[in-house]
Amino acid sequence: MGLMSFFHLLIVALIQGLTEFLPVSSSGHLILLPNLTGMEDQGQFIDVAVHVGTLGAVVLYFWSDVREGLLGVPRMLTGKIDTPGSKLAFLLAVATVPVLAFGLFLSLTGLSLQMRSITVIGWTMLLFGIVLYWVDQKGAEVKEDMDWSLRDAILMGLWQAIALIPGTSRSGATISGARALGYKREDGTRIAMLMSIPTILASGLLLGAEVVGDADWAMLRDGAIAAALAFVAALLALTLMMRLLKSVSFTPYVIYRVVLGIVLLVIAYS
Repeated sequence: MGLMSFFHLLIVALIQGLTEFLPVSSSGHLILLPNLTGMEDQGQFIDVAVHVGTLGAVVLYFWSDVREGLLGVPRMLTGKIDTPGSKLAFLLAVATVPVLAFGLFLSLTGLSLQMRSITVIGWTMLLFGIVLYWVDQKGAEVKEDMDWSLRDAILMGLWQAIALIPGTSRSGATISGARALGYKREDGTRIAMLMSIPTILASGLLLGAEVVGDADWAMLRDGAIAAALAFVAALLALTLMMRLLKSVSFTPYVIYRVVLGIVLLVIAYS
């Protein structure tokens, strides 16, 4: 891969940063970028870099929760799930298992590459947008983040695994799962965002292991720029969404998903 222009890095970083935590699918948008604009595919190394940037943003935003979970890890590893921190660490670990298992399956079967198409993204944008709307409107608002249980962690983990299909949206799927289980908007979203941390970390490490040997100084510089830009964009998007949830539902994101889905399907089938 040749050196990327700053403009190209900026576009990729903004797409990843702004869409990672909004329920509109960051991977779908990143796949669409070269498909719809004719730009060169940014490659796996830049994908890893922008993921690192968004990971930094979510860790910083939810630092008090992250710190509590990290401090609970040693206790969890000795089998003691008796503090809020050890419980959080345990449930996050449980919720990450389905996405790792399904990710391995998609990778080994080659399905992950076959699904990177405008047709697939069009359908998932549309259908999971409707799912998000339906559960957000119909779901009860009775549970808070402290009510997170083993059963709910497994179920939300399964929702998160489905989101490996491009265009589904990891945050959109896990928020849909939380709303279907009766979590309040803000609390369900907080859990969904915390669930993103081990998942982004795992995908970053997996991709990173494949590309780190090929990296040269120019690529590392591009990666650092992309990571920093994605960090800023993600922090802005996350802050805005969490603030808006106090007064606005998920409907604006649903409208965007449905319109984009229809446009993509028109392109795909014409």
